[in-house]
Amino acid sequence: MSADTTDTAELGRRVDLLQRQINAVHSIASAFSSKIELDDLLHETLRVSLQTVGAGAGSIILYDREKKKLVFRYVVPEGSAKLVGLELEPDGSSIAGSVFKAGEFRISADVTKEKQHRSDVGERIGHVTHNMVTAPLKSRDGAPVGVMQVLNKHEGMFGEEDCEVLEILSALAATILENARLAEEAKLAVVVNLLGDISHDIKNMVTPVQTCAQTLDMMFEETFTDLDGALAGHPDLPADAVQGVNSSVEMLREFYPDAIEMLLDGSAQVQDRVREIADCVKGIVAQPTFEMQDVAAIAAKVIQALNLVGEKADVTVALETPDDLPPAPVDQKQLYNAIYNLVNNAIPETPAGGSVTTRLSAIPEGEFPEGRCLVVQVVDTGRGMPEEVRAKLFTDDAVSTKPGGTGLGTRIVRNVVDSHGATITVESVQDVGSTFTIRLPLERPDAAQPAATS
Repeated sequence: MSADTTDTAELGRRVDLLQRQINAVHSIASAFSSKIELDDLLHETLRVSLQTVGAGAGSIILYDREKKKLVFRYVVPEGSAKLVGLELEPDGSSIAGSVFKAGEFRISADVTKEKQHRSDVGERIGHVTHNMVTAPLKSRDGAPVGVMQVLNKHEGMFGEEDCEVLEILSALAATILENARLAEEAKLAVVVNLLGDISHDIKNMVTPVQTCAQTLDMMFEETFTDLDGALAGHPDLPADAVQGVNSSVEMLREFYPDAIEMLLDGSAQVQDRVREIADCVKGIVAQPTFEMQDVAAIAAKVIQALNLVGEKADVTVALETPDDLPPAPVDQKQLYNAIYNLVNNAIPETPAGGSVTTRLSAIPEGEFPEGRCLVVQVVDTGRGMPEEVRAKLFTDDAVSTKPGGTGLGTRIVRNVVDSHGATITVESVQDVGSTFTIRLPLERPDAAQPAATS
């Protein structure tokens, strides 16, 4: 073969490669103009990558900073969806972890000859991997954010040309992720500033309520003292008149301390909740203060606060707890917020005539989480939820299904569960109801037991 023929063949190969690159970028650019959701864009990028290099399957595996794991987020074909959520260590124990750590492309011509190949991953879905390219995903500053893998080339073996194409496509995938992160940060900054203004306004609105409640408390005390003195100073008053006055006064005398306490507690909790929501949006989780607490008393305060909400919706809000429930090391405020959110979210999802019941129990024997735990269950007779919604609850992908909902309630509950080293599970049947179960450890494994509180 002459040199000219060789040069012409090489030129044709390079032109073909360039055309493949242009077509791939054009496809993804079209997706940008027609799709706005991050999931759709990354799925399309992965699909185009497979089509461009002639591969049969692929995945985008992203690094989760909270879990410190690589997590399968996007998988093609759709039959591989069971892999979504699978976690890998970001180290040399897998090919994906190795590429993530090194930040360099890797061609696996025969994965059976590589010790780092995780054959068990494919076995989960009945898929056998023969060859593979693993591309690193990096942010603009070069920080690793994950990897993209394409598997099983239809014809021949993966080569350097495929890597050249995938280098462009993986850079686009990383750019999509980076843009999404920057957009979220921008929205977060707006929300945080808005919450700061709202918090200030709420404080201004709540302060008069607290002041009036405290003033009413003093006025009631003075009024009852004066009334008792006046009645004692007039022994000649008719007995039936005195009895009638005393009867009315006693009802008010018994009710007002609880009413004042609810006003003051509610006002303080409104301010605390706004602060906690702002922290939650910013990703700040306050360090819990663990003390041995009567969880039944905490739950009872939640029920007291939400009874009126339940009455307005014609939903029974109840508490069931055994007399011998042991104390548990919890942060009183955080646990209150978790139970409050679960009950408060359940009420509007429960049709009139239904119920939302908080059930407490303890399993003193065994090992946590099956044993040595205090169990908090919130059981409703509501509408239930579809499996796709239930599966995402208390994850980063959780979304609110309520009009105007933000999903912050479930995020707050998850933060409380995580900070307590607890577990939470959800069982739900549509048109029957849902059961949320939190298991709290009866003892702190990482510290001495805190002193009991009164």
